[in-house]
Amino acid sequence: MKNKIIILVLCLCWQFCFSQLTRKTLYGQVVNDSIKLENGIVFNVNSKTGTVINQQGYFSILAKAKDTLVFSGIAFKSRKVVLTGKDMSTVLLRVKLIAFVNQLPEVVVSGNKKISPISEGSQAIVDKQYFDDAKSSPKNRTMPPDGSIENGVNFVRVYKDVLKALRKNNPEKTDFTTDKSFTELTMNKVGYSFFTNTLKLNDDEIGLFLIFCENDPKSKLFMKSDNEFQLMDFLVTKNKEFKRITTFEK
Repeated sequence: MKNKIIILVLCLCWQFCFSQLTRKTLYGQVVNDSIKLENGIVFNVNSKTGTVINQQGYFSILAKAKDTLVFSGIAFKSRKVVLTGKDMSTVLLRVKLIAFVNQLPEVVVSGNKKISPISEGSQAIVDKQYFDDAKSSPKNRTMPPDGSIENGVNFVRVYKDVLKALRKNNPEKTDFTTDKSFTELTMNKVGYSFFTNTLKLNDDEIGLFLIFCENDPKSKLFMKSDNEFQLMDFLVTKNKEFKRITTFEK
């Protein structure tokens, strides 16, 4: 009897450890108090995988407790979230993000769609502890409570510079964000570290950079190719263009 109990305990311990080490599909949604957030990307830094946030703000990604997710897009400020065991047991993880929309008068979240408030009362389920009250809580300048990077890249200026370049190269085009085929392909083949370490992009810039690449006709060639080296070479080349556009002249 004693041996059976020991075996049972060992099995339970093994099952618990295995569940902690094995990634499973995490379903989530990005939300904001004022507007409906849609489109963008999310990386799992630890597993070096990523996915696209759809037009309803939903996403799914393989993850486990203690993994770090990075959210980036043109409509919201980037954010890093370290997952907990509670997050992984949630049916739908809601991640609250700060919108850029008030600062980007020409932002296009999706083709010919106007930004509209989310349904009334739906924010009641959002975890309010993501943000501190500015009047009652001092700010930690090194690691803000919302997981974002304070005083980071001037995204408003970068966005306007890139939008200007896209319009110049595509004078007949008005929607630069709806087509996500190249972005989805890239997220499946290229990890977060490639964007941050190799291309030296800030978190806020990654989503915009992929839109910049998406609108180059050459990006369509990779939809029929499995050559990751050519894809990375293309991204490196586009990054040089991106840097020239977004860097102030000294």
